[in-house]
Formats: sequence, C-alpha cells, structure tokens
Amino acid sequence: MVAVFYFCLKWFKLKLILCIFISFFIISCSKNKNTDKNFQRNDSVTYYLNLSNTKSLTSNRKFKYLSKAFIVLKNSSENSKIVRNQIADITFEFYRLKKLDEFYDGSSILLSKSIQGRDSLNLGKAYRCKATYFKDVKRLDSSLIYFLKAEKVYNTLNEPLVLGNILFNKGIVQFDGGDFLGAELSLTSAYEIFKDSDKKDKLYGVLNQLGLTFNELNEYDKAIFYQKKALELVQKYNLVTSFNEDIVSYNNLGYLYNKIGKYEDAIYYLELGLKNKNIINTDPDLYSLLIDNLAYSRLKSSSFKGLPGLFFDSLKIRLKLKNSTGIVTSYINLSQYYKLKRDYLKSIYYSEKAIEEARKSKIPINLIQALKQASVVNEKLAYKYSKEFIKISDSLQLVERNSRDRFTKIQLETNEILQQKDSLEKKNRNILNYFIGTIAVGGLLFFMRAQRAKSRELLLRQAQQRANEDIYRLIISQQNKLEEGRVLEKNRIAKELHDGVLGRLFGLRLNLDGLNHRNDEDAIHERIRCLEELKNIEQDLREISHELSREKYVLVNNFVAIVNNLLDEQAKINPAKLNAVIGENIDWDQLNNTTKINLYRILQESLQNINKYANAKTIKVEFRKDKKGNLVLNITDDGDGFEVDKKSKGIGLKNIVTRTHESNGIIEIKSAPGKGTRISITVPLEHKSIKN
Repeated sequence: MVAVFYFCLKWFKLKLILCIFISFFIISCSKNKNTDKNFQRNDSVTYYLNLSNTKSLTSNRKFKYLSKAFIVLKNSSENSKIVRNQIADITFEFYRLKKLDEFYDGSSILLSKSIQGRDSLNLGKAYRCKATYFKDVKRLDSSLIYFLKAEKVYNTLNEPLVLGNILFNKGIVQFDGGDFLGAELSLTSAYEIFKDSDKKDKLYGVLNQLGLTFNELNEYDKAIFYQKKALELVQKYNLVTSFNEDIVSYNNLGYLYNKIGKYEDAIYYLELGLKNKNIINTDPDLYSLLIDNLAYSRLKSSSFKGLPGLFFDSLKIRLKLKNSTGIVTSYINLSQYYKLKRDYLKSIYYSEKAIEEARKSKIPINLIQALKQASVVNEKLAYKYSKEFIKISDSLQLVERNSRDRFTKIQLETNEILQQKDSLEKKNRNILNYFIGTIAVGGLLFFMRAQRAKSRELLLRQAQQRANEDIYRLIISQQNKLEEGRVLEKNRIAKELHDGVLGRLFGLRLNLDGLNHRNDEDAIHERIRCLEELKNIEQDLREISHELSREKYVLVNNFVAIVNNLLDEQAKINPAKLNAVIGENIDWDQLNNTTKINLYRILQESLQNINKYANAKTIKVEFRKDKKGNLVLNITDDGDGFEVDKKSKGIGLKNIVTRTHESNGIIEIKSAPGKGTRISITVPLEHKSIKN
C-alpha cells in the first residue's frame, strides 16, 4: 500500500515538475517576444511624444504627432503603468488643443485600461476627462455622474487640489442644471480646499461661482459677500488675466446692487469696470454687459445720463456678436426706458422686438422676461401675454424642479451604486481570502502528508539497507570461511601432491632409470607396470584439478550470484529491458571484500536512481577487464539524462564517488538531457591505485 502511494506521489511530482518547466519555457519565450514588441512600441511612442513637445511646433503638427503616438498605444495590447500614463498625458493634450472627439476616445481607452489594471490614479483621471467632455457638450447628466465617480476615487487619494477642482466643476454643472443647492454644497467644499492653498486663481473661480449661485437662490447679501471676496483676491494677488477677472467682479457687483435697488452702488462699481478703455476691444461681450447694466442703473435712479445711447451701443455689439439673450435684454431695457419717457409706441415696439428675438432663441427664460415686459406696456394684448407668461413660467418651474430632482436622484443613485460596488469588492476580497486560505490549508495538509509518506519511505529504505548489509555481511562471513577452507584444502592437496603423487613419480623415475639398461622380458613387464602407474597418477592429477576448478567456481560465483540476484530484482520492479554482461576472464579472487561491497552498493544506488528519475527503456550493466588489467563497471541507460555540470550532487551520487575513491578507483559520469546516462567505474583488481 505504501509502495503504491509512493509511486503515485512520485509520478504526480514528476508530472507537475514537467508541466511547470514547459509552462515556464513557453512563458519565457512569450515574454521575450513581448519584450521586443514592447521595446519597439515604447521607442516609437517616445519618438512621437518628443516631437510633439518641440516648442516651435504649430498646433496642427503637434496634434499630428500626438495622434500617431495615440494610435500606437491604442493598438497595443500592453497595459502597463507607463502605457496608461502616456495615454493620460496625450488625452489632456487633446483637450488643450480643443480636439474633443480625440479627447473622448482617449478618455474611453484610459478608463478601460485603468479598470483592467486596477489603477486608481488613472481611473480618476479617466473619470475627470469623461466628465469634462460631457460638460463641454452640455450633457450635464452624464457629466455629473462622472464627476461623482471622480470625486469618489480622489477621496481615497492624497491629492486635495485635484479633488477641489473636481468639486468646483461639479458645482458648475449643478448650477447649469438648476440644482443650486447642490452647487452651493459642492462649491463650499471646493472653497474649503482652495482657501489655504496657493491656487488663488482657482479660489477666485470658486468665490465668483458661489456669488452667482447665491444670486439664483435670491440670497443677494451672500452673493455680494462672495463677489467682494473674489474682487479682493484679484486685487491682492494681481490675478488679472485675459479673462479680465477684476472687470467681471465689478460687473457682477453692479448687477447684484441693481437687484436690491442700490443703484448708486451699482453705478460706482460699473463705472470702475469701464475705466479700462481697452475692454471694448479685448472683450466686447463684457463691455456690452457693463454699459447695459450702467444704463439700467441710471434709468432706475432717474439719471438719464448717456441714455438711451448706452442701451443702443450695447444692442449694437450684441447684434454683432449674435448674443440672443443679450439682445432680448437690450430690447426689454429700451422698452422700459421709452415707457418712462411716455413714448408708448416705441416702448411697445421694443417689447415686441424682444418677444420676436426670444422666440428665435428658443430660450424659455428670455421669452418669459419679454412677455412680462410686453404685458406691462401693451394694455390691449396684456391678457394674452400674461396668459402665455403664466403658462411658460409654470412649465419652466416644473422643468427646473424636475431638473433639480433629476440631479438629486443621479447623485443618490451614483452614491448608492458606488456603495454597492464597495460592498461587492469587500465580499469578493473576503471570498478570495477564504479561497486562498483554503488552498493554503489544503496545500499544508498535502505537504505534511507527503512529508510523512516520505519519512515512512525513508525509514523503510534505511531498514531495507540495514537488512541488505546484514545479509551481505553474512555472505562475506561465509565467503571468508570458505576462503579459510579453501586454504586448508590447498594445503591438503599440496601435501597430497608432495607426499603422494610426487613420491610415486620419483619412484617411477628411479625404476625407469634402472630399466634403461635392461632388455629382458622382466624389464618389459616392469615398463608396462610403470606406464599403468603413470596412468593412475594422471587420473589422480585430473581428479585434483577438477576439485580445484569446482572450488574456484563456487568461490567466484558467490559475488556473481549476489550481483545476479540484484539484477533479477531490478528486472522485476522496472519494465525496462536489462542487459547484463559479466566477463569470464575476471579473476575475482584478486578483488578484496571491501571493493566488492563498494561495487555492489554502487550498482544498487545507480539502479535505484534509474528507477526514480530516468524513465529508461533499456539498461545495460557490464563487468569487464580492461587492457591494463583493471576491473571496469559500466552502467548505462537511455533515459531522460541530466546536465552533469549543473546538477547538484545528491547523497546518492556523493556515496558513489566516495565508494569509488575508497576502492582506489576512478569514476566518469556522462549525461545530457534526453541522451541518457553512463556511469563508468574503474578499480584495480590488486591492491593499488589508478591514476586518472
């Protein structure tokens, strides 16, 4: 039972090692091929990226090189950290070049590879890019979803400034979608991040957007507070750029003071904004806002300075810019101006122009404001305009409420999905840990069982080896006794030859010497008797010779018989064909007992190694005598073989070498993978050493 289990275990181990070796070889080859391909890919991508970073390059050339690098990365199956970082860099460059289609493709591929590679940092970048793309194309629902996902990722990363930028843009999306309360929360969180940072431009953007948000919430005091904070920041850190941040703040403050009826304060800030005479050239849209709001402030404060010229100047710019919302506002303000001037025809005319432009723009809020003004100045159609105003206003409120509800629902559902994802990941981790633990325990149990089986096998082998040694000692002891008997028998035969045959031969020689001088009949009879005596002596010598031959055969075949028994056992346990050759010209008497024991053990260990590792089909064992009179033992198999130089010598091979040296012999091992193994041992038949 133990033997069967041990054989199965050895077979399993051998098969497992073979599979691992083949897999390792295939993977190594595959890795080498992939390494070459990856090297070529990295080389070409780096080349195109370096070209795209040339300072004097035009936007079109830069885009061309970036596109080539992106195509290489897109078609590559590699998904390393370097590849994902390169895709992220190229995607951001696409956005700076305003290539939105390529920007979207880059963000999609980056998202796919980041999820596959479990790369949180690049996953956050992919979500940001997706959100920014949908924000720019006014798909606010999708943009909000990806900003929420990006926020979730960056909450786990130590990058607060990036998180602040995500919250800022998320607040803008919520603002544009009518979710002003949600926008307030996002922008307030962004403000807490940026207020103590050195990113003052970002802080200005957050403060300005908070002012706009509180304006929509009709909390004008808070709106003015944040707009003034934004203006102070611009003046303190000189943040004025081509976007004219200071003038924007002046205009926003003027607008807010108009809202609460503080027209003098509105005029003060608007006139500060108009001190920059170059604004009409650098930002005509902002200039039209300034003069329109200033004209409105003067109109409401009953100061008609520059009116209606300012209104017409603003209208002219807006018509040129095709700013439909601004055009509607200008027409409404002109209608209000002419109403105060009691020029009702012009007032009605401009109110009708406002309605006409609002209908073209298809913007509900524009039409609502135009209808409201028309219902005030046109008494004949006041009912019609009021009715349409109420209808559109109710619809717009419903749309805004649905929009806010939709945004709230999106945020809740996204958070719920993210929580479910986290919960699922946690469950998967627990399952994985349980699975790994189970495998580890199973592997430990298997290892312990294998070790116990190996220990039992080792104990059995040791016991068998001790028994074999005891048996061999008995055989050697018996051989020593036979040797003693042989010596005694030789002495007996020597005595018998000396005392018997030699004495008789000496007597015959004397008789024959005497008969040489006689030719009578008695002499003839005497010679015949001597011949008969010689025949008897010949027969006695033949019998003594046969006895010596039988004794030598018995003595020689004691060692040979032991070897033959070992070879018979080998033939029983291994199906390989066994060829054994024992030279007849070997004088075994010249071999001492220690050398015989060593040769027997060497043969036994070699056969065991063949059984364990070789998978041989043919085994050859040869005892022969070489030309120098030495005894040569050759053990050859056609099995798997091994690399002699790389093979770490186990205890079996070490024992073979040691026993060879104890016998004053030399050993030669020839082997190669797939070419079998040949062990050749040469020992002296007499007690001397062999020089290699």
